[in-house]
Amino acid sequence: MSSYQEKNLEKKKSYLHFGGETAFYQHSSAITQTPMSFSVFVPSGKVENAIVWLSGLTCTEENFITKAGAQQHLAKTKTMIICPDTSPRGLSLPNEHESYDFGSGAGFYLNATTQGYKDHYKMYDYIKKEIYDLLIDFFQVKKVSIMGHSMGGHGALVLGLRQPELFHCVSAFSPITNPSAVPWGKKAFEGYLGGVGSGSDIYDATELVRAGSRSNHTIFVDQGLDDEFLDGQLRVKEFEKICQDSGQALRVRFREGYDHSYYFISTFIREHIEFHLQHLEA
Repeated sequence: MSSYQEKNLEKKKSYLHFGGETAFYQHSSAITQTPMSFSVFVPSGKVENAIVWLSGLTCTEENFITKAGAQQHLAKTKTMIICPDTSPRGLSLPNEHESYDFGSGAGFYLNATTQGYKDHYKMYDYIKKEIYDLLIDFFQVKKVSIMGHSMGGHGALVLGLRQPELFHCVSAFSPITNPSAVPWGKKAFEGYLGGVGSGSDIYDATELVRAGSRSNHTIFVDQGLDDEFLDGQLRVKEFEKICQDSGQALRVRFREGYDHSYYFISTFIREHIEFHLQHLEA
Protein backbone atom coordinates (compact mmCIF):
# COMPACT_ATOMS: atom_id res chain seq x y z
CA MET A 1 0.00 0.00 0.00
CA SER A 2 2.83 2.42 0.80
CA SER A 3 4.26 2.22 -2.74
CA TYR A 4 1.04 3.73 -4.13
CA GLN A 5 0.91 6.39 -1.45
CA GLU A 6 4.39 7.40 -2.58
CA LYS A 7 3.03 7.74 -6.14
CA ASN A 8 0.47 10.25 -4.86
CA LEU A 9 -2.56 8.05 -5.25
CA GLU A 10 -5.30 10.54 -4.48
CA LYS A 11 -9.01 9.92 -4.03
CA LYS A 12 -10.63 12.86 -5.82
CA LYS A 13 -14.28 12.16 -4.96
CA SER A 14 -16.44 9.32 -3.67
CA TYR A 15 -20.10 8.42 -3.28
CA LEU A 16 -22.04 5.95 -1.16
CA HIS A 17 -23.59 3.63 -3.73
CA PHE A 18 -25.67 0.48 -3.11
CA GLY A 19 -24.04 0.30 0.32
CA GLY A 20 -20.54 0.33 -1.21
CA GLU A 21 -18.36 3.11 -2.60
CA THR A 22 -18.01 4.52 -6.09
CA ALA A 23 -14.77 6.53 -6.08
CA PHE A 24 -12.50 8.40 -8.48
CA TYR A 25 -8.72 8.38 -8.12
CA GLN A 26 -5.71 10.01 -9.72
CA HIS A 27 -2.10 8.88 -9.46
CA SER A 28 1.30 9.50 -11.00
CA SER A 29 2.06 6.73 -13.49
CA ALA A 30 5.65 5.58 -13.81
CA ILE A 31 4.73 3.84 -17.08
CA THR A 32 2.98 6.66 -18.97
CA GLN A 33 4.97 9.38 -17.15
CA THR A 34 1.75 11.35 -16.75
CA PRO A 35 -1.03 11.63 -14.18
CA MET A 36 -3.58 8.85 -14.76
CA SER A 37 -7.15 8.53 -13.52
CA PHE A 38 -9.42 5.61 -12.74
CA SER A 39 -12.73 4.93 -11.05
CA VAL A 40 -13.80 2.02 -8.87
CA PHE A 41 -16.81 0.49 -7.23
CA VAL A 42 -15.92 -1.35 -4.02
CA PRO A 43 -18.68 -3.33 -2.26
CA SER A 44 -19.16 -2.86 1.47
CA GLY A 45 -18.05 -6.35 2.51
CA LYS A 46 -14.72 -8.13 2.23
CA VAL A 47 -13.34 -7.75 -1.28
CA GLU A 48 -11.30 -10.61 -2.72
CA ASN A 49 -11.48 -10.15 -6.50
CA ALA A 50 -11.57 -7.46 -9.18
CA ILE A 51 -12.88 -6.95 -12.70
CA VAL A 52 -10.96 -4.55 -14.94
CA TRP A 53 -13.21 -2.64 -17.34
CA LEU A 54 -11.63 -1.07 -20.45
CA SER A 55 -13.65 1.65 -22.17
CA GLY A 56 -13.86 2.60 -25.84
CA LEU A 57 -12.91 5.53 -28.05
CA THR A 58 -13.46 9.03 -26.58
CA CYS A 59 -14.26 7.63 -23.12
CA THR A 60 -12.68 8.48 -19.78
CA GLU A 61 -12.74 6.74 -16.41
CA GLU A 62 -16.25 8.14 -15.86
CA ASN A 63 -18.34 6.68 -18.71
CA PHE A 64 -18.80 3.09 -17.58
CA ILE A 65 -19.05 3.75 -13.86
CA THR A 66 -21.83 6.34 -14.38
CA LYS A 67 -23.79 4.74 -17.25
CA ALA A 68 -23.58 0.93 -17.13
CA GLY A 69 -25.32 0.24 -13.82
CA ALA A 70 -22.78 -2.35 -12.73
CA GLN A 71 -22.73 -1.37 -9.05
CA GLN A 72 -26.09 -2.88 -8.16
CA HIS A 73 -24.95 -6.27 -9.50
CA LEU A 74 -21.69 -6.21 -7.50
CA ALA A 75 -23.05 -4.74 -4.25
CA LYS A 76 -23.45 -8.01 -2.38
CA THR A 77 -20.41 -9.79 -3.85
CA LYS A 78 -16.72 -10.05 -2.98
CA THR A 79 -15.73 -8.43 -6.28
CA MET A 80 -14.88 -4.80 -7.09
CA ILE A 81 -14.55 -3.17 -10.51
CA ILE A 82 -11.91 -0.70 -11.73
CA CYS A 83 -12.21 1.52 -14.81
CA PRO A 84 -8.98 3.15 -16.04
CA ASP A 85 -8.89 6.13 -18.38
CA THR A 86 -8.36 5.32 -22.06
CA SER A 87 -5.10 7.23 -22.66
CA PRO A 88 -2.53 9.50 -21.08
CA ARG A 89 -3.62 13.13 -20.72
CA GLY A 90 -1.97 16.53 -20.62
CA LEU A 91 0.41 16.01 -23.55
CA SER A 92 0.86 17.83 -26.87
CA LEU A 93 2.13 15.16 -29.25
CA PRO A 94 1.81 15.39 -33.06
CA ASN A 95 -1.82 14.74 -34.17
CA GLU A 96 -2.78 13.77 -30.62
CA HIS A 97 -5.85 15.99 -30.36
CA GLU A 98 -6.99 16.19 -33.99
CA SER A 99 -9.45 13.25 -34.21
CA TYR A 100 -11.61 11.08 -31.97
CA ASP A 101 -10.03 7.78 -33.06
CA PHE A 102 -6.35 8.49 -32.43
CA GLY A 103 -4.39 10.04 -29.58
CA SER A 104 -6.15 11.49 -26.56
CA GLY A 105 -9.00 9.18 -25.49
CA ALA A 106 -7.86 6.52 -27.95
CA GLY A 107 -4.81 4.78 -26.49
CA PHE A 108 -5.81 1.41 -28.01
CA TYR A 109 -4.27 -0.59 -25.13
CA LEU A 110 -0.91 -1.12 -26.84
CA ASN A 111 2.68 -0.01 -26.25
CA ALA A 112 3.54 2.61 -28.87
CA THR A 113 6.88 2.54 -30.66
CA THR A 114 6.66 5.74 -32.74
CA GLN A 115 8.44 8.97 -31.89
CA GLY A 116 6.91 10.82 -28.94
CA TYR A 117 4.14 8.28 -28.38
CA LYS A 118 6.57 5.57 -27.27
CA ASP A 119 7.42 7.59 -24.17
CA HIS A 120 3.85 7.86 -22.89
CA TYR A 121 1.33 5.73 -24.80
CA LYS A 122 2.07 2.44 -23.06
CA MET A 123 -1.48 1.47 -22.19
CA TYR A 124 -0.82 -2.26 -22.51
CA ASP A 125 1.85 -2.14 -19.81
CA TYR A 126 -0.17 0.35 -17.81
CA ILE A 127 -3.05 -2.14 -17.51
CA LYS A 128 -0.90 -5.27 -17.29
CA LYS A 129 1.53 -3.92 -14.71
CA GLU A 130 0.39 -0.76 -13.00
CA ILE A 131 -3.36 -1.34 -12.74
CA TYR A 132 -2.86 -5.03 -12.00
CA ASP A 133 -0.27 -4.32 -9.30
CA LEU A 134 -2.46 -1.61 -7.81
CA LEU A 135 -5.30 -4.12 -7.49
CA ILE A 136 -3.06 -6.67 -5.81
CA ASP A 137 -1.04 -4.33 -3.56
CA PHE A 138 -3.44 -1.49 -2.73
CA PHE A 139 -6.89 -3.06 -2.97
CA GLN A 140 -5.43 -6.45 -1.92
CA VAL A 141 -7.48 -8.64 -4.25
CA LYS A 142 -6.53 -12.20 -5.15
CA LYS A 143 -8.09 -12.82 -8.58
CA VAL A 144 -8.54 -10.43 -11.50
CA SER A 145 -10.59 -10.69 -14.72
CA ILE A 146 -11.05 -8.27 -17.60
CA MET A 147 -13.79 -6.97 -19.90
CA GLY A 148 -14.42 -3.98 -22.14
CA HIS A 149 -16.33 -2.30 -24.96
CA SER A 150 -15.34 -1.57 -28.57
CA MET A 151 -11.69 -0.37 -28.40
CA GLY A 152 -11.79 -1.57 -24.79
CA GLY A 153 -13.20 -4.90 -25.94
CA HIS A 154 -10.16 -5.15 -28.20
CA GLY A 155 -7.93 -4.41 -25.22
CA ALA A 156 -9.70 -6.95 -23.01
CA LEU A 157 -9.42 -9.71 -25.64
CA VAL A 158 -5.74 -9.01 -26.30
CA LEU A 159 -4.78 -8.81 -22.62
CA GLY A 160 -6.89 -11.85 -21.78
CA LEU A 161 -5.36 -13.92 -24.59
CA ARG A 162 -1.78 -12.84 -23.96
CA GLN A 163 -1.84 -12.80 -20.15
CA PRO A 164 -4.10 -15.66 -19.02
CA GLU A 165 -1.93 -16.04 -15.92
CA LEU A 166 -3.08 -12.56 -14.81
CA PHE A 167 -6.65 -12.30 -16.11
CA HIS A 168 -8.79 -15.19 -15.00
CA CYS A 169 -11.48 -14.75 -17.67
CA VAL A 170 -12.44 -12.24 -20.36
CA SER A 171 -15.63 -10.84 -21.88
CA ALA A 172 -16.43 -8.00 -24.25
CA PHE A 173 -19.20 -5.87 -25.69
CA SER A 174 -18.91 -5.03 -29.40
CA PRO A 175 -15.12 -5.58 -29.53
CA ILE A 176 -12.78 -4.58 -32.34
CA THR A 177 -11.60 -8.15 -32.97
CA ASN A 178 -9.34 -7.73 -36.00
CA PRO A 179 -7.85 -4.21 -35.86
CA SER A 180 -5.22 -4.99 -38.50
CA ALA A 181 -8.02 -5.23 -41.07
CA VAL A 182 -10.28 -2.27 -40.20
CA PRO A 183 -9.98 1.54 -40.40
CA TRP A 184 -9.88 2.24 -36.65
CA GLY A 185 -7.13 -0.31 -36.11
CA LYS A 186 -5.10 0.58 -39.18
CA LYS A 187 -5.06 4.25 -38.14
CA ALA A 188 -4.01 3.37 -34.60
CA PHE A 189 -1.34 0.92 -35.70
CA GLU A 190 0.07 3.45 -38.20
CA GLY A 191 0.26 6.21 -35.59
CA TYR A 192 1.46 4.14 -32.65
CA LEU A 193 3.45 1.32 -34.28
CA GLY A 194 4.41 2.60 -37.72
CA GLY A 195 1.85 0.49 -39.56
CA VAL A 196 0.16 -2.90 -39.75
CA GLY A 197 2.81 -5.62 -39.68
CA SER A 198 5.19 -3.58 -37.53
CA GLY A 199 4.68 -5.88 -34.54
CA SER A 200 0.93 -5.29 -34.69
CA ASP A 201 -0.13 -8.97 -34.58
CA ILE A 202 0.39 -9.08 -30.80
CA TYR A 203 -2.37 -6.46 -30.49
CA ASP A 204 -4.88 -8.23 -32.75
CA ALA A 205 -7.18 -10.80 -31.11
CA THR A 206 -7.87 -12.60 -34.38
CA GLU A 207 -4.18 -13.01 -35.14
CA LEU A 208 -3.43 -14.05 -31.56
CA VAL A 209 -6.03 -16.84 -31.68
CA ARG A 210 -4.78 -17.88 -35.11
CA ALA A 211 -1.24 -18.12 -33.67
CA GLY A 212 -2.31 -20.21 -30.68
CA SER A 213 -2.93 -17.76 -27.81
CA ARG A 214 -5.74 -18.90 -25.52
CA SER A 215 -7.83 -17.62 -22.63
CA ASN A 216 -8.23 -19.89 -19.60
CA HIS A 217 -11.99 -20.06 -20.06
CA THR A 218 -14.67 -19.52 -22.67
CA ILE A 219 -14.61 -15.94 -23.97
CA PHE A 220 -18.01 -14.25 -23.71
CA VAL A 221 -18.95 -11.60 -26.32
CA ASP A 222 -22.14 -9.57 -26.67
CA GLN A 223 -22.82 -7.95 -30.03
CA GLY A 224 -25.78 -5.88 -31.20
CA LEU A 225 -27.00 -6.68 -34.69
CA ASP A 226 -28.02 -3.04 -35.27
CA ASP A 227 -24.49 -1.87 -34.44
CA GLU A 228 -23.42 0.45 -37.28
CA PHE A 229 -19.80 -0.68 -36.83
CA LEU A 230 -20.40 -4.44 -36.86
CA ASP A 231 -19.13 -5.29 -40.33
CA GLY A 232 -16.80 -2.38 -41.08
CA GLN A 233 -14.91 -2.04 -37.77
CA LEU A 234 -15.64 -4.93 -35.38
CA ARG A 235 -15.66 -8.16 -37.46
CA VAL A 236 -17.14 -10.22 -34.61
CA LYS A 237 -18.62 -12.81 -36.97
CA GLU A 238 -15.20 -13.39 -38.51
CA PHE A 239 -13.66 -13.69 -35.03
CA GLU A 240 -16.27 -16.28 -34.13
CA LYS A 241 -15.16 -18.41 -37.09
CA ILE A 242 -11.44 -18.08 -36.26
CA CYS A 243 -12.12 -19.20 -32.68
CA GLN A 244 -14.18 -22.14 -33.90
CA ASP A 245 -11.48 -23.19 -36.36
CA SER A 246 -8.68 -22.74 -33.82
CA GLY A 247 -10.28 -24.35 -30.78
CA GLN A 248 -10.68 -21.24 -28.61
CA ALA A 249 -13.95 -21.60 -26.70
CA LEU A 250 -16.17 -18.61 -27.46
CA ARG A 251 -19.78 -17.72 -26.70
CA VAL A 252 -21.24 -14.89 -28.79
CA ARG A 253 -24.69 -13.47 -28.15
CA PHE A 254 -25.93 -11.57 -31.22
CA ARG A 255 -28.66 -9.26 -29.92
CA GLU A 256 -31.40 -8.30 -32.36
CA GLY A 257 -32.12 -4.56 -32.46
CA TYR A 258 -29.27 -3.40 -30.19
CA ASP A 259 -26.63 -0.86 -31.20
CA HIS A 260 -23.14 0.20 -30.04
CA SER A 261 -24.19 2.40 -27.12
CA TYR A 262 -24.31 2.25 -23.33
CA TYR A 263 -28.03 1.50 -23.63
CA PHE A 264 -26.89 -1.86 -25.02
CA ILE A 265 -24.21 -2.34 -22.36
CA SER A 266 -26.49 -1.48 -19.44
CA THR A 267 -29.12 -3.93 -20.72
CA PHE A 268 -26.79 -6.92 -20.54
CA ILE A 269 -24.11 -5.93 -18.01
CA ARG A 270 -25.65 -8.19 -15.35
CA GLU A 271 -25.00 -11.29 -17.48
CA HIS A 272 -21.36 -10.31 -17.93
CA ILE A 273 -20.87 -9.69 -14.24
CA GLU A 274 -22.44 -13.07 -13.46
CA PHE A 275 -20.06 -14.66 -15.96
CA HIS A 276 -17.06 -13.09 -14.21
CA LEU A 277 -18.32 -13.93 -10.74
CA GLN A 278 -18.78 -17.55 -11.77
CA HIS A 279 -15.02 -17.77 -12.36
CA LEU A 280 -13.72 -15.30 -9.77
CA GLU A 281 -15.79 -16.40 -6.78
CA ALA A 282 -15.91 -20.12 -7.53
